[in-house]
Amino acid sequence: MIKFKKIKEILQNFFWTIGKNVFITFLFLIFLTLIFSGFIFYKYSYLTEKKEPQIIEKPPYFKEALYQKILDEWQIRQKKFEEAEFKEYRNLFQTQITEGISPEITEELTPTP
Repeated sequence: MIKFKKIKEILQNFFWTIGKNVFITFLFLIFLTLIFSGFIFYKYSYLTEKKEPQIIEKPPYFKEALYQKILDEWQIRQKKFEEAEFKEYRNLFQTQITEGISPEITEELTPTP
């Protein structure tokens, strides 16, 4: 069985030690950062310069049928977009609030010119 109190005490002591030695902790974290960034630089910059480029035996080719399908879809969407400019939509914010209201209230709600 895990003793949670003992783990809690160990973590508290660990964090208190780090807090008391802030400068040393800061130097340690800087050192870890330099090692980590050096490893990333070595892997992605230095090794890639030494690596030989891969030669692809089968060159890529242009898929004309797929390209034509995409063009057709774009034309359909463009046509729908252009038709939407001329279509008139009803105003959702203009409602008939007078339905079901007594005539006295309706007269108060209607604007007078």
